[in-house]
Amino acid sequence: MAKTYTIHPDTPQLRTIEQIISALRDGAVMLYPTDTVYAIGCDLNSKSAVQRVRQIKQLSNDKPLTFLCPSLSNVATYARVSDTAYRIMRHLIPGPYTFLLPATKLVPRLVQHPKRKTTGIRVPDHAVSQALLDALGNPIISTSAHLPQDENGRSSSQDEANISKVELFDRLDKLVDVIVDDGSELGYQVSTILDFTESEPAIARKGLGWEEAVAWI
Repeated sequence: MAKTYTIHPDTPQLRTIEQIISALRDGAVMLYPTDTVYAIGCDLNSKSAVQRVRQIKQLSNDKPLTFLCPSLSNVATYARVSDTAYRIMRHLIPGPYTFLLPATKLVPRLVQHPKRKTTGIRVPDHAVSQALLDALGNPIISTSAHLPQDENGRSSSQDEANISKVELFDRLDKLVDVIVDDGSELGYQVSTILDFTESEPAIARKGLGWEEAVAWI
């Protein structure tokens, strides 16, 4: 059973943040809010935790995982950011955007695309996510939470818009170690994905804020 931490959405309590961070450093997997949807995540550098995230999401090792960074300067530590990408990203960060970029050697292989050596990075506009990032000092895995099949065999894609926060917490309670609850309702719109791995930037997925992104490409 997961330990639930109730936290203020705008001014996260430092003691609570420290307790969550302690768990992450010990390899915990958490369910937590972001500026798009609730996400399943862990410390980027905890290999065992990353593997557990993949198991929960039923993702094979050839599927890259997105992670959160606190700022654009931090993104440049984990990815090669071209002048064009930088120009666009500085107008959109922080916000509901995932940037596909060539990975540096600091990105674990278990996280990046195995053939293209690329990675997805976000800088969230979210007080709780930012507080966790600042306290941990490492990027945090961020993959949208979904419901595993229940005892009746219903899949996570069925009636997704009708899923309640209580149901999400209940169904993931035995799969994660930590649940972070900031009192917010579930979001259902995913991030917009911008692909900077080719010569010309492109929108790979339209999500939250895609209209604003188009204006800068």
